[in-house]
Amino acid sequence: MLYDWIKAGHVISLIAWMAGMLYLPRLFVYHASLPPGSEAQSATFKVMERRLLKAIMNPAMIATWVFGLTLAGMSGFYASVWLQAKFVLVLAMSGIHGWLARIVKDFAADRNTRGHKFYRVLNEVPTLLMIGIVILAIVKPGL
Repeated sequence: MLYDWIKAGHVISLIAWMAGMLYLPRLFVYHASLPPGSEAQSATFKVMERRLLKAIMNPAMIATWVFGLTLAGMSGFYASVWLQAKFVLVLAMSGIHGWLARIVKDFAADRNTRGHKFYRVLNEVPTLLMIGIVILAIVKPGL
């Protein structure tokens, strides 16, 4: 029964993390699209980006990792190829998370050098990683 509760916590934290991973780059799209001299709107985006990262994404990522590693240890799947592949994709997702955190700092310091089109493409990366992670977790292919 404990395993099921931990799995539920893993799924809940993953949903929260992915919501942020999909929304933050979208905020970047809008932020990068602001015309020069839009200080008030830019300040609003800076607050939204910082709060999303600090209050939702960071805790959700940590919880996802804690629950996931606990599940791997409890289930004995840690030696399975599908879980090792999933682990690599989750590491990549965590790397993207770190990169997004860096971009939040760049916007906060008015150092953004990229346009909205870059962030539109970046917005798709977490989606592609998520598809791979979900397929590995549900289908558990033998690879």
